[in-house]
Amino acid sequence: MERLWLWRVLILVQVCAFSASGNQWKKIREKVSDAVKVYTPCSPDNCSCHASVLHQDLQPFRDGISEDVMAATVQRGVGTHYQIIDHKLYRERSCMFPARCSGVEHFILEVIDRLPDMEMVINVRDYPQVPNWVQPILPVFSFSKTSDYQDIMYPAWTFWEGGPAVWPIYPTGLGRWDLMRDDLKKSAAQWPWKKKESKGFFRGSRTSPERDPLILLSRESPELVDAEYTKNQAWKSEKDTLGRPPAKEIPLVDHCKYKYLFNFRGVAASFRLKHLFLCGSLVFHVGDEWLEFFYPQLKPWVHYIPVKQDLSDARELLQFVKENDAIAQKIATRGKEFILEHLRMTDVSCYWERLLTKFSQLLTYKPQKKHNYNQVIHKPSRTEL
Repeated sequence: MERLWLWRVLILVQVCAFSASGNQWKKIREKVSDAVKVYTPCSPDNCSCHASVLHQDLQPFRDGISEDVMAATVQRGVGTHYQIIDHKLYRERSCMFPARCSGVEHFILEVIDRLPDMEMVINVRDYPQVPNWVQPILPVFSFSKTSDYQDIMYPAWTFWEGGPAVWPIYPTGLGRWDLMRDDLKKSAAQWPWKKKESKGFFRGSRTSPERDPLILLSRESPELVDAEYTKNQAWKSEKDTLGRPPAKEIPLVDHCKYKYLFNFRGVAASFRLKHLFLCGSLVFHVGDEWLEFFYPQLKPWVHYIPVKQDLSDARELLQFVKENDAIAQKIATRGKEFILEHLRMTDVSCYWERLLTKFSQLLTYKPQKKHNYNQVIHKPSRTEL
């Protein structure tokens, strides 16, 4: 009789625990369900998925860009000045980051035969250059921005070359996007969802103390997350890696071993975000301030898990995905499929062509070639050869 009583108590405890767990995660499950219900997948044709970003960025210039405004933009020195004349590309002699300019020029040269005469200023620094308060608005192309800036976003140079200087060269670090896509797809195949380790993962330098809470959570709860700081060029002592020796850098293909991958902004948007999705792992994207041209069509709870910038919800979200594995896997799959279908190299080239074509139509004058500018000619890289 006593055994039967104990057995009933045990069952009751388990039922209560299950019920409590179900209620605990109800709100998050509803967020996922509601987001998926209202999500409309975009068309993969002619990079139209990202067209709304292009239109929004060019909207402030709808009344046209005069020669005086362009001259003022060039004079400010906020970017590298390019001209396209008779389907040839010309550039002022200096470029702050030659590899970045080369990455930009690769895509322009791919589509130059279909582009009209035009000129533009392309910023290859990390940070955007046109805050909202600047008048008149300057037409500057930047790879990343926040809502506080009116720069025109373009696909970053890192799709081709000029990746983060703090990483070792490809394949250990970030390499050409088309090659990295192939490598990450192979790694994802080696690490299907059921084989992945059920914990969060992050390796990166201390670009910002915003990342500290995750490192501390990892030290407190290593069963939840494996997060450590690596060296960067500014590293001087263990103070720069939160009181511990710097960890070894981990190639992106080895991130695929883990189910949950954390992405943080750097100085601006993080270059690694697009790579993480291809592991078939679930991306935990921290903060929503910084954008690249393809971010707006990636939806929270549909393609990734949104995490507060102060990481105050990181522990809860990690516990949620561990206890709701099927939901986590579906989000991870949708994220991977989005990047595979809407961020191909053809999409990047297509966006460049549409962006420059639309921008050229805003110029209210016909640009005249600068005599001291050099023509940029395509030089095949070793990977192309």
